[in-house]
Amino acid sequence: MSLNPFLEKPKKLESTIMSFKMLSPKPYNKNEVDPYTRVRCILMNGTEYEAVWSKHHLHRHCNDNDVRRRVALLRRIEQEQQKVISSLKPPDENLLETTIGYEQLAVDLTAILAQRQKDKNVKNALDFALLEDFDHLYRYANLLETDMGEHAEKYVGNYTEIMPGRPTVAHPRHPFDSVKNFINNKTADPLAKCDVQIITAAEQQTMNYYMNLGAFYTKAKGREIYNEIAMVEEQHVTQYGALIDPNATLLESLLMHEYVECYLYYSMLNDEVDKNIKSIWELMFEQELAHLHEAAALLRKYEKKDWQEVIPNGEFPQLLNFKTQKDYVREILAKTINNTANRESYINITRLDDNADFFIYQRKYIKNVDKMPSHVVISDHIAKFGEDYRLQDKEHPIKNLKSRKDDNVNIGRSK
Repeated sequence: MSLNPFLEKPKKLESTIMSFKMLSPKPYNKNEVDPYTRVRCILMNGTEYEAVWSKHHLHRHCNDNDVRRRVALLRRIEQEQQKVISSLKPPDENLLETTIGYEQLAVDLTAILAQRQKDKNVKNALDFALLEDFDHLYRYANLLETDMGEHAEKYVGNYTEIMPGRPTVAHPRHPFDSVKNFINNKTADPLAKCDVQIITAAEQQTMNYYMNLGAFYTKAKGREIYNEIAMVEEQHVTQYGALIDPNATLLESLLMHEYVECYLYYSMLNDEVDKNIKSIWELMFEQELAHLHEAAALLRKYEKKDWQEVIPNGEFPQLLNFKTQKDYVREILAKTINNTANRESYINITRLDDNADFFIYQRKYIKNVDKMPSHVVISDHIAKFGEDYRLQDKEHPIKNLKSRKDDNVNIGRSK
């Protein structure tokens, strides 16, 4: 269902301000919600977080108070939208249950975006981080059963498998290896321009969640694994953020942000199965139309550019539709499990020079692999239940990851 938001008639911007009462909608039921509804809520919460902070960035780097006032109005409404979406999470859904949703989003969203990418640089980045987020889901799922006696399939449904990916201990890399080549907005495929914005916001939301809320976990090993994986998410956000064109002006970036928000809300609206939440996506889409047209007006007034100079074809690309990605994840596991990052590229660990930054950083960061929380979580689960926790349709595609009584700490890490 194609649509060009620039050709739609928006509401007046001030009319999209919400009352305080509207900021607390009815939450979903954690025991009945479709897992992808939870995922959509997490994605759009992260999208609004990015919308707010990108506008704070503009505010701090713009010297025209008239522009800053218009952006302040936009930002205030984005804050309201974020509060609405955040409030959809029910109060009885605890930190670790929500985390399972975060990682399911990371896995399936990344797989969806990777498969539709024509830009090899962007696709390679998505495929690489996919296997790391997939492993994070496995680690948290084991912690969930060990600490709370809950099975993660209750939260991911039958959409996403849970089994080892590239082991989390293989993820810490030198910061230099997370800096990648950026796309050129003037020549990039429309999907590439959208997808680098979408995945950066999604991973940034996960990074911030783990950075702060891990300290609220009540058991030491849980607190530690949140710290460990939060550091990996820092790498992912750096990697994905590096793909965004840094040459875009502040107002060009504003327009792109608003366009992506319109695209996502329209996608969510067409994908949602929960009637109550579907109505929220519809409201948000109408609000974002007003934001987009305001951004286009600012661009025209202050930079003398029409929206077509930033987004030549305003018609939405292929809409985002959540569905199971099991086959694709297995394919990437089989092809790239031993890959690591090496400056702007990715390389099989067996081909990496012995003096590479990856090995230097690993030696500094990991003093005893047996003490790393991501490994301890699995070994503790095996000690308690006799094997790890998994949710898989068939045996693991990697021979050295088939055992349920042993946690491999060498794949993707040792030559």
